[in-house]
Amino acid sequence: MSRGAGLSTAARVNLLLLVVSAVFSWSSLSDRVTEFALTKIEESDIKDDSGKEAVAEDDADPEDLEVFYPTHQWQTLRPGQAVPAGSHVRLNMQTGDREVKLPDSENGKSDTRKERRRKRLGKVDVDSTSFTSQELKKALAKMKESEKAERKAHEEEVRKKFRPIEQLKEEFEKLNMKMETDYEIMVKLISKFNSSASTLDEKVAALYDLEYYVHQVDNAKDFLSMGGLQLVIHGLNSTEATLKEHAAFVLGAALSSNPKVQIEAIEGGALQKLLVILATEQPLAVRKKALFALSSMLRHFPYAQQQFLKLGGLQVLRSLFRQKGMEPLHVRVVTLLYDLIMEKMLLEDSQHGDHLEEKLQQYRQVKLVPAVVEQDWCVVVSNLLAVPEHDSREKVLKMVGVLMAFCRERYRGDPALSTTLSLLRSEYEELAAEEQREGDKDGYFGELLGSVNTIIQELS
Repeated sequence: MSRGAGLSTAARVNLLLLVVSAVFSWSSLSDRVTEFALTKIEESDIKDDSGKEAVAEDDADPEDLEVFYPTHQWQTLRPGQAVPAGSHVRLNMQTGDREVKLPDSENGKSDTRKERRRKRLGKVDVDSTSFTSQELKKALAKMKESEKAERKAHEEEVRKKFRPIEQLKEEFEKLNMKMETDYEIMVKLISKFNSSASTLDEKVAALYDLEYYVHQVDNAKDFLSMGGLQLVIHGLNSTEATLKEHAAFVLGAALSSNPKVQIEAIEGGALQKLLVILATEQPLAVRKKALFALSSMLRHFPYAQQQFLKLGGLQVLRSLFRQKGMEPLHVRVVTLLYDLIMEKMLLEDSQHGDHLEEKLQQYRQVKLVPAVVEQDWCVVVSNLLAVPEHDSREKVLKMVGVLMAFCRERYRGDPALSTTLSLLRSEYEELAAEEQREGDKDGYFGELLGSVNTIIQELS
């Protein structure tokens, strides 16, 4: 019995040791559970007793949360309390409550609430990342004041760099009041030109400005509708050479590629007045502008070309070659005649439709080439090959090429032309060879050499 009792006692002792060991193991496990603290709130825990969804602590306004001050003992955390950062949190598996305590410091001691508060109130809070609601309010207020000051400083800087929108609007309104349309400007210029109170210089200045505006087709039409064209045509009769020169210049600019103005001008007597200027003794500058206006009227206007021939215009141009001091006009005249002849030839060779048939009939009534041959323009043109300028020679060579079919016999009997062509060929052979040495196989002088050789072959 004593042995059985002894065994029974030993068994009880072992059982007691096992229970004590289990208790210590559970306590140790409870101490380490903070490392695996369950901080996630399950969906079932979010709803309150009434079944409504409660506001999560993370979503609540920091100013509305009650700050919880933990100690070194585990304490139950109530809903709505804010946990300072760095605290240890665990979930009590028996009660289901969350518990919080302060972490142990490395030296075995922990900061007291007073010490942590003292750190937060210092200049720099390096050890604590938690604040009370009052401290948060003060910090937010300072942030707002700082942002407001920065924004005010930025606005002040912008005001210094840029003008207010009201000031800009006012200035734009003033600018708009001063801006004038081309039509309004031309009305003022015409009024100044036509005013008896204007001086000669003021009238010339008005014509000079008008020439700039009437280059545009629409402006030229407006110029016509406001009566400016007729005033300029009357200005061709002025006794002042400068006024006559600028009137012809404005007229030529308005006529350029503008059929409506061309018709009104020829009906207004502009063609006759221009021919009178070219036929009478006038300064070179006046005749140059009159020739410009005449060229603008005749180009692409077969009716005006017919009237030009009827009025003896070709003889007028021919007379310029017999007058001294008119040499600068010679190549201009030849260029005009070349353009008029080519204009008709190109239209005849093109595949024209019904809409061009009427215009072609008008061109067929223009007998320009027969008149040129009859008035011996063949020799007049070929004599211009002696000019020194390459550009002028190019234009004359083109005209000689066009007249070759009508003046061939005349050219073959002209020894001066033969000598001139030989000299030109020698000169352009050297210049073309130099171009080729420089790597320009299709150079300018090579083209001129080709034109000279073509004429020589035609005459051989």
